[in-house]
Amino acid sequence: MIKAGIIGSTGYAGGELVRILTGHKEVEIVWYGSRSYVDKRYAEVYQNMFQIVDAKCMDDNMEELAKQADVIFTATPQGLCASLVNEDILSKTKIVDLSADFRIKDVSVYEKWYGIEHKSPQYIEEAVYGLCEINREDVRGARLVANPGCYTTCSILTAYPLAKEGIIDMSTLIVDAKSGTSGAGRGAKLSNLFCEVNENMKAYGVASHRHTPEIEEQLGYASGEKVVISFTPHLVPMNRGILATEYASLKKDVSWSDVKEIYDKYYQKEKFVRVLDEGVLPETKWVEGSNYVDISFKIDPRTNRIIMMGAIDNLVKGAAGQAVQNMNLMFGLDEAEGLNLVPMFP
Repeated sequence: MIKAGIIGSTGYAGGELVRILTGHKEVEIVWYGSRSYVDKRYAEVYQNMFQIVDAKCMDDNMEELAKQADVIFTATPQGLCASLVNEDILSKTKIVDLSADFRIKDVSVYEKWYGIEHKSPQYIEEAVYGLCEINREDVRGARLVANPGCYTTCSILTAYPLAKEGIIDMSTLIVDAKSGTSGAGRGAKLSNLFCEVNENMKAYGVASHRHTPEIEEQLGYASGEKVVISFTPHLVPMNRGILATEYASLKKDVSWSDVKEIYDKYYQKEKFVRVLDEGVLPETKWVEGSNYVDISFKIDPRTNRIIMMGAIDNLVKGAAGQAVQNMNLMFGLDEAEGLNLVPMFP
């Protein structure tokens, strides 16, 4: 059995990791880390785990955890993983970091967008960006994986094939995305109170959201050019889900079949990416509770643009599910182990 430890196990992403790994036949969770709930029973924090998880929460002592675990998941705020990781730890265990600490290769860009000093920049180059559908082979040999952000996972996978094939003008790319409130985390915040969110929809982080450089960097690798996008996220009154609607000008005349053929070239063999039939548009409800990404597109000949649409569950494919997918690759397991989660409905 693979022994797994989770630092930040009582946040929403951490809780989802527990839920998924509890059903993983090759994994035993040996450390439920949570600085806020040390010595409190995990099932008291998440009552849905009553009589399922008997363990108590522990601290974030990564040095000690590295002695006990084969893999460590860090579902923590930005900066914590970078402040804890060192060569001794990486010589003993593998790390899947769900924060942004190792996603962006230019440390100055990270420090500018996140407003903190990077504590271990020496590991940035080594860290593999854990978008499995694109970097699968690199993930297999990694000891440190930077698990992508939720908005970025949806936004990148939705546009990636067309960026890679040079079908769209990258200078015209606009990403308009909506997220459920769990994406903001479990901490108490005025803006996330029920009365603030219910019956309401709002844009936030306009022209300044931290996932912007991550999307730009990865789509830049795909297209082979510097990419600058307009990215606007919105908060909508639902628990889970992200819907990204992306707009770009076409560089050549293409039919629906031409574009579908391009998506199939990259995703036909991907278990967790579903390119929908013509005329069927993604909905967050159709991926809720699952590791799937649903993608569709519409060509608008009147404006010479293509509208690309993608939907994910932000806590699964956008966080914990993708982290487990990365772990499976790192340990040579079936990539889908523990992730055969049928979307919930209603």
